[in-house]
Formats: sequence, C-alpha cells, structure tokens
Amino acid sequence: MIPFNKAVYFDSMKSYVGEVLESSKIAGDGEYTRRCAEWMEKRFQAKKILLTTSCTAALEMCAILLDVGPGDEVIMPSYTFVTTANAFVLRGAKIVFVDIRRDTMNLDEAKIEDAITKRTKAIVVVHYAGVACEMEKIMQIAHKYCLPVVEDAAQGVMAAYKDKALGTWGTFGCYSFHETKNYTMGEGGALVINEEAYIERAEVLREKGTNRSRFFRGMVDKYSWVDIGSSYLSSEINAAVLFAQLERADEINDNRRALWERYYQRLKDLPIDLPCVPDGCSHNGHIFYIKVDNLKERQRAITYLNEHGIGAVFHYVPLHSSEGGRRYGRFFGEDCYTTKESERLIRMPMWYGIKEEEFEKIVRTLEEYFLDSVRG
Repeated sequence: MIPFNKAVYFDSMKSYVGEVLESSKIAGDGEYTRRCAEWMEKRFQAKKILLTTSCTAALEMCAILLDVGPGDEVIMPSYTFVTTANAFVLRGAKIVFVDIRRDTMNLDEAKIEDAITKRTKAIVVVHYAGVACEMEKIMQIAHKYCLPVVEDAAQGVMAAYKDKALGTWGTFGCYSFHETKNYTMGEGGALVINEEAYIERAEVLREKGTNRSRFFRGMVDKYSWVDIGSSYLSSEINAAVLFAQLERADEINDNRRALWERYYQRLKDLPIDLPCVPDGCSHNGHIFYIKVDNLKERQRAITYLNEHGIGAVFHYVPLHSSEGGRRYGRFFGEDCYTTKESERLIRMPMWYGIKEEEFEKIVRTLEEYFLDSVRG
C-alpha cells in the first residue's frame, strides 16, 4: 500500500533531539523553541509567534484572547476540521457557518457580510489545502464592522496571499505541525500574533495563567498566577524535531509544489475537476485532490484505489451536518457548495520525497480506473 501520508524525516532530527535529551531541558521554551519561533517570525514577518501543543491549542488561545463568551457568534466555513469550531464553542459561542467557494473550497467572502449580526464576535477563515482565502476582501469587511479575523492556517505554513504569509493577515494566525502537515513535530502548532496588544496576555495564557515568561526575562522577581490559562507550551523535544525541518523548509516546499504540479499535468485530461489556485495565491503543495461526479462515485473510486494499493482518502464531513454542528451552530443562507463539493473530493497521497515508481503507480491506477469506468 502506498500510504496517504509519510512524515518528514531527516537525520538532523535525531541529532537535535539527542542534544535536548542530553541537556535535560526538555519541558519547552528552551533553545529550539526559541529558534523555531525566531525563524518563523523572520521568515513570515510576524510580530510574535508562540509554539503551542497543537493548532487546536492556538485556536483556543485566540478565543480566550478575544474574550469570546456566551451569546457571541463566530462566522466560519462548515468545511473544516472540528477544532476550528470547538475552540469557540468551548467559550460559549454559537457558530455561524457560511457557504464555501466551489473553486477553492474556501470560505466564500461574498457571503460573510450578510451573516454579520450585532452578536458577531469574530470571523474565522480556513486556508484549505494551503490555498489562501481572498484576504483583502475579507479584511475590508472585518475593518468595516470592527471585527477581528482569525486565520486557521493549519495547512498554510509557507503559503502566501499577494506575497504576505498566511497567518499574518488577521489579528491572529494558527499553524499546525501535526504529523500529517508539511512540517511536523508529531503533535504541535503555533499562534501567530499580529497585534502587539495581545502578546503579553498570550504568553500568560500559554504558561498556565502565570507571568513565567516575564520572570525569565528578568521583568519580575518571581512568577505567580495572574490570569486564566492552560498548558499550551510544546516540549523542547518537539521543537527540536520541527527546527530540523524549518532549516530545510524551502527544500520541502519546492519538492511538494513540484509533486503537486506533476499531479496536475498528468491528470488534467481525465474527466475530473482539479484544484484551483487563484491569481495572487502562492500555495505550499499541502494537498492534491481530485473531484469526481458525486458521493457514490467518490466511494467507488476510493475503493478501487485502495484495492490497488493506493492510500486515497476523502476529507471533512461538513460540520453543520454533524450532531455537534446542529447543536452548537447554524448554517446561514443556502448550502450551494459545501455539501455537494465535499462529497466529490478525494485526496491523493502527498508527501516530501515520494518515489518516482510510487507516483507512476498512483497516476496509472487513476487512468485505469477512469478507462474502466468509460468501458463499463
């Protein structure tokens, strides 16, 4: 079986982890945590980046920092992972789902303004497959109504919109370094803070509600409990694993984008729809997907691919159709594309360093499937 995903591995990862273990400084906020944060701040031109235990943790921190609470509404797409919504539901908010665009599977920027009410607390965008939402238009709407924007850029590390890194457009950005992402620390993430006013409190939240960060900078003579918080700080071992990949970030990015382009060129003549990357968007090759006719055809295609040793999978079931989505949210307007397009989508195996013979087998199997479908 050709797996759907393989995590990146470099020998330097083992070496750096060994250094951490030998140092006995493994709890976090050590040398490799600092290196990772500084690398991203410089590369993405971000005001402040804090490594976290997950993108989920980063989103939860956003909800706290924005003082989201009962009675508030948060606008977001239904086509996303459950933690995008959970982070705000945990604070008591109601989720207002809006439809996606057919071409990018991203939040439809044209549907946002009509969904805004006096209870709207924030707009959350999700950059699906590392392809940017229309951030200029979204930020114009947000400024018009004085609303913060949270970028769920879990899939968007090293991607950009009009040469500005994803995660740096809104008030906050959230990255994922889960095993399935382009850059991984097993479980991990980062909070991107783009407004200085939130930095100090974010550090407190991440450190269980204490002013520990100020203590280590010599700003207080002892640290104590000063606010709510949780254990959102990733370990130094995880940071060491991540830094080994950030050192070779361009190599990984170029490899994945080249694979994405090869998929596109080889599959463009098949009777399927392929991903769309609008002008101004610089993607990171996180996902390559195809779209077939409907849900029945998707299941038939996935079964065929799996039986022939190809680890193809579908993706999210729209949140508004789930039990939790019905309980904690509502869909605004008409579901023109969210359900229909999600039921058509199949993700192809995609990882750094895929072998030529593996790629050829995937493409040939797809070609054979559609040839069999025409014959049958």
